[in-house]
Amino acid sequence: MNDNSQTLSCVMIPVGGRQLLLPNVSIAEVVDYASNDAGAGAPDWLAGHLEWRGLSLPVISYDAANGGNLSIPGDNRGRIVVLNSISDNNKKRRFMALITQGIPSQVRITEEHLKQLNGENGPADLMQVDVDGEAAWIPNLDYLESLAGESRV
Repeated sequence: MNDNSQTLSCVMIPVGGRQLLLPNVSIAEVVDYASNDAGAGAPDWLAGHLEWRGLSLPVISYDAANGGNLSIPGDNRGRIVVLNSISDNNKKRRFMALITQGIPSQVRITEEHLKQLNGENGPADLMQVDVDGEAAWIPNLDYLESLAGESRV
């Protein structure tokens, strides 16, 4: 029997009332939640900055970037996911960070496990998918990177 299916290692990231789905290679590191204040006049989506490996990264609230409210994690379950930049246009900012509302989990998917769903997407959503019966959103990383590029340290 010839099995041509390919498996992709991904991470499910809890944010607000939904899960984000990203491939493992897009994630540089997951760290405990620790962010300094964004300060007065900061964009609604900016939760602050993370000092990480000598860099100051903008910390994005996915919920606020999608038109919702800024969500800060509570009860020590929140994490910050440091994402690798995907755009060649943004050489100055190679990383950005997202607040989670829980601990991200590993998942391995194949094409058979993934189905695109029709639903309303916000500006930070690329698409909604079904992963083995569980709804997840694939984030619009270009949009998130454009927001990160607007932030000032």
